[in-house]
Amino acid sequence: MSVPVRKRATLYDVATHAGVSYQTVSRVINDSPNVSPATRRRVLEAIKALDFQPNKAAQMLVTQRTSTLGVITYGASFYGPAYMMVGVEQAARAAGYRLLFYNLENASPDETQNVVETLGGHTVDGIVIICPVQSPIYADLERSLQGMPLVSVGGALGSGQSSVIIDQHLGSRLATEHLVEMGHRHLAEIRGPLEWYDAIARHEGWLAALATHSLSPAAVEIGSWSAESGYQAAQRLLAQGHFFTGLVVANDQMALGAIRALREHKLRVPDDVSVIGFDDTPESAFFDPPLTTIRQDFMIMGKQSVEYLLQLIRDVQTPLHQRVMYPTLVVRNSVQPQR
Repeated sequence: MSVPVRKRATLYDVATHAGVSYQTVSRVINDSPNVSPATRRRVLEAIKALDFQPNKAAQMLVTQRTSTLGVITYGASFYGPAYMMVGVEQAARAAGYRLLFYNLENASPDETQNVVETLGGHTVDGIVIICPVQSPIYADLERSLQGMPLVSVGGALGSGQSSVIIDQHLGSRLATEHLVEMGHRHLAEIRGPLEWYDAIARHEGWLAALATHSLSPAAVEIGSWSAESGYQAAQRLLAQGHFFTGLVVANDQMALGAIRALREHKLRVPDDVSVIGFDDTPESAFFDPPLTTIRQDFMIMGKQSVEYLLQLIRDVQTPLHQRVMYPTLVVRNSVQPQR
């Protein structure tokens, strides 16, 4: 559900309306002499037009920052977002910043609006948004917080917003190409949830790699990132009678469940079916057999987001861009050549 933008005007709204930095608005509010008459008049007109009511935090911005960052996340119980938050926390603490965490998973529109008003009320110096899913909520958040230093973690490749991502499309291609190089020509996939950016990109990478080699998908099933969902998805593939010698799974937990389902059907991994996962979770090296997978460093991703955000906070002229990190293939024992 889209969150309606019904918030009080913020200092950042005034800055955008007047075409100045938020520091300039703060100087006008605090009656600083270091503002030209024309600029002061423009800011005061914006304040009047937006019915802006300065608060204490806004009045303090000219002399000090809050040394606090906001973190808005979704899916905090999943491996990727959880490790991103660990990286965010470590980098923020090392830089001397406190954090305010808000998990919007299952949040109501009113709860989300409260988060917008809290963060827009100058309680933080900048915001990290961990946005792994397609949702109008994130577009509304970014509009509502316009003018505030903000970095998104995750999202779609090619976005013009200030963001940090891992190239999921490349990772899935690496996984699929590895199976093809091992001689597999009948490949099935267990993909992630339809609304997740990473799941979409991994599925598209799988299809692109197959197309490169003029191969058709053997079958596709959908999971929800859990081992249980991977188990059920593999059961469906097998019950439908699809033939495949290679299975690309969108994360390691689903691969764990899929391996169990294959064994229950008397199929050996990797002798009968080679399986490759995604994420390189700490447990994947201890699967039976140890899992071939795609490694991506979520903690570094979180740290990079804070590093970039602090640049935006310290220098408003910092260019907005997308930082792209690249995954790597980790070869273990769950894939073997197709005989």
